Amino acid sequence: MNAPFDITGIRIETDRLLLREWLPSDLDDLYEYASVPGVGEMAGWPHHPDKEESRYRLNRFIEGKKTFALVYKENGKVIGSLGIEEYDLEDTLSEFFQYRGRSIGYVLSKDYWGRGLMPEAVKAVLGYLFDILNYDFLLCGHFDRNEQSKRVQEKCGFQPYRKMVFDTSLGWKEPGELRLLVNPKKDIHFEFSHPETLLVS
Repeated sequence: MNAPFDITGIRIETDRLLLREWLPSDLDDLYEYASVPGVGEMAGWPHHPDKEESRYRLNRFIEGKKTFALVYKENGKVIGSLGIEEYDLEDTLSEFFQYRGRSIGYVLSKDYWGRGLMPEAVKAVLGYLFDILNYDFLLCGHFDRNEQSKRVQEKCGFQPYRKMVFDTSLGWKEPGELRLLVNPKKDIHFEFSHPETLLVS
């Protein structure tokens, strides 16, 4: 089942990053990275054509209370986002009926790719969700063509779970893979449903 999550008041720090709630003053930073072609498209959404689109998305982040702004400590800029989303197919994936979890998704400014920042952010969030909120599992997906996101998930311990076809806001479908991470402090053994899409036994 989808576990509750509310970002209000949560701040998570790593060596190089601060993860916090979004603020109205983050608009320029959001537009700066989200308007670059190829950034949003890797996650299934079109790059922002203007600052009004960024303002709309920023307001959604603030109202939704489920998405972290990633602040690069060295310069104080917001360079990406990390969302703690409800996973799809909650009524279909029977293996999770008795367990609490969410799905995570992330985007990073192209200027900061290749520095290991996203694995750093994801690992910090995993620690909070597993150790503090006591979640049982987390899901994370990537398109087949997105090798960078796949590597992030591998570095953070996510294991292949299902082949998926993701609906995107770009108007087309993307083949990809859904990955699963179980809370390492718990002895959980799932009885998996829908074997036709499974990548795990």
